[in-house]
Amino acid sequence: MKRILIVESPAKVKTISKFLGKSFKVLSTVGHIMDLPEKELGVSINDTVKIKYVILKGKDKTINELKKEAVTADEIYLAPDPDREGEIIAWHVEQEMLPLIKPKAKIYRITFNEITKQAIEQAVSEPRDVDLNKVAAQQARRILDRLVGYEVSPILWRKVSKGLSAGRVQSVTLKLVVEREEQIKSFVPEEYWTIEGTFSSEHGTIIAELSQIKTKKAEIKNEQEATKIVDGLKKESYAIKSIKDSKRSRNPLPPFMTSTLQQSSYNQLGFSVQKTMEIAQKLYEGIPLDDQSGPTALITYMRTDSLRISDVAIKQTREHILNKYGKDYLPPKGHTYTKGKAQDAHEAIRPIDVNLTPDKVKRYLTSEASALYELIWKRFVASQMKPAIFAQRQVTITGGIYTFKVTGSTLLFDGFLKVYQEKQESMEDGEDKKVVLPAKIAENDALDLKTIKPKQHFTQPPPRFNEASLVKELEKDGVGRPSTYATILKTIQARAYTELDPKKRFVPTELGILVTKMLNQNLPHIMDIGFTATMEEKLDEIAQGSLDRDKLIKTFYENFEQELEIFREEKSAKRMVEETELQCPQCKGGKVLIRFGKAGHFASCNQYPECSFTSNFERATDGSIKLIESETKMLEEQCPQCKSGLKQTVGRYGPFIACTGYPNCKYTRAISAGFSCPECKDNDVVVKSYKKTKFLSCSNYPKCKFTAPENIEKTPCKACKWPFLVSKIGQDKKMVLTCHNKSCKSNR
Repeated sequence: MKRILIVESPAKVKTISKFLGKSFKVLSTVGHIMDLPEKELGVSINDTVKIKYVILKGKDKTINELKKEAVTADEIYLAPDPDREGEIIAWHVEQEMLPLIKPKAKIYRITFNEITKQAIEQAVSEPRDVDLNKVAAQQARRILDRLVGYEVSPILWRKVSKGLSAGRVQSVTLKLVVEREEQIKSFVPEEYWTIEGTFSSEHGTIIAELSQIKTKKAEIKNEQEATKIVDGLKKESYAIKSIKDSKRSRNPLPPFMTSTLQQSSYNQLGFSVQKTMEIAQKLYEGIPLDDQSGPTALITYMRTDSLRISDVAIKQTREHILNKYGKDYLPPKGHTYTKGKAQDAHEAIRPIDVNLTPDKVKRYLTSEASALYELIWKRFVASQMKPAIFAQRQVTITGGIYTFKVTGSTLLFDGFLKVYQEKQESMEDGEDKKVVLPAKIAENDALDLKTIKPKQHFTQPPPRFNEASLVKELEKDGVGRPSTYATILKTIQARAYTELDPKKRFVPTELGILVTKMLNQNLPHIMDIGFTATMEEKLDEIAQGSLDRDKLIKTFYENFEQELEIFREEKSAKRMVEETELQCPQCKGGKVLIRFGKAGHFASCNQYPECSFTSNFERATDGSIKLIESETKMLEEQCPQCKSGLKQTVGRYGPFIACTGYPNCKYTRAISAGFSCPECKDNDVVVKSYKKTKFLSCSNYPKCKFTAPENIEKTPCKACKWPFLVSKIGQDKKMVLTCHNKSCKSNR
């Protein structure tokens, strides 16, 4: 009997083959084999929804190889990933094979959450049909995304700039970033003060914060109020009113699912969401270990929103905890975790074998893979351990109408903290204050007020999103799925809708703000966060068989098409510009507009082309526009094309030379650095810019590959006569000059 098993990723072929041996031939689809066409909508919506699928570019050979094997096969097992994307791949393969297979041949669908011998053999023994409800859910998502992207993006090209895109989830994600920036800019800080008192007794020192005045919370708005209170505090005598001792337990966190892994990996390891998923994929598919024949899978499936743990995994982990850490760390029974609205019956992300500790596999992994595996391993093992126990003491000090309070915490039993601590996890109550209180103090003990420390504060605006906090916000709002977050975060940067500030936090660009404003005004439904979250719930209902695919799509399209028609209207089809009240400094009669071109946003006159004024600009925190003074300098040269004068000016990508006859003459050239290319000898070295970074290159780049940093000194190298030296900061923090010529003996 000939049996073939078809997986999604070629990296799994070798791992699975070693489990099934010669009884199966394992093949791969290498991802999706079919999708909607690139250059047409591919969807028609009438009484029914019809979808046009085409074979993906480069997949003809893969499909032909699969068909060749299928023709002679007796049993075909479709084993792409256990999610909706995997289900549609299995369905597409099935559709391609059904007309070709032998009359008595069987096609089965199997799934597994981990790549182990036991899991694979169990999946093969429990085959099923392709789940058409899951297929329908994937199709619905793909169609909704196609409708928004394919219909809206061309309008953005026409009204703003070519190359832009809109997306059902992408645009809502951008909206979150834009709205957060608006909150930050509109935030008005409020002043407030705190007062800290240092008290002493024969048993030690206590530092506490003023919490109440009479029976009301101490709310101090300004320095005048603080000074008045300080004067009152100095007149009082103080004693300990109460001491409350208690014990608090801190429970372990659940094992990772996709979104929490992305967040913790970013916060603890500094990995981007995309990098985390790429590394996790490799850990799931298998890594070669010395003592194994072929790759060994280290973690379960990494695209999951489930917290379920198999009984086998819990049993093995409890045995490991008992043997490694002792019975004191083992709870009476295994911990189970649940999450409402989890998409599928997956497991949480966990190590397949907890006995493969991070130390055992470290030498076989890259440093990044090792760090991520250790994070997953520790979080999972900790999830099955006893809580940490803290002794907590709250001391209340009174004097007249004033009350001070302080809470100290001491770790009594580390529990799960012996294995896993998360730096960014906010600790409960006083656990993070690191306050140590004297042990022998008692109620009614008299205290001396040694110092009073008033301190000024200001309320802070909400922080900008980084990748981890944006993923957390998307998950909280129910927008998108964790498996798509990496692509979404990448897209809003690639389309120049957002940039990253020095702290790697998302900042919307002028373009991102404009596109969001436009979509909000014209397509309020698809930009509504609640509506987008509801659509995710509807997709879940389709996957469960409780909602018809076509009904959802047609309902969505009816509202969407109405808004879209208004958005498409020719009378509003001219390119979007932002009007300002600034007078054009060149012609004095026009107004300054903010426009968008291929190079990004710029200021120009509304009388163009009669007035050719353009300028860079800055936007103040209140939204007002400030023009950047022109750095234009007239040159004593003629344009080689039209004989008009030349000028040196500054554009979005740095300084350049242009014809003064623009827009009739569009001659431009880069600015020479003042010496010839030291590599090709035939061309000048010019100043260029990329992503706001200036550098030097040969004017014949890319045919000549010479490049150099901008920070040079035009002093020839004494050793090799290279025409310049590069300035760098040395280990002693002082400026040093080094030769840029890699073959120069001065660099050896």
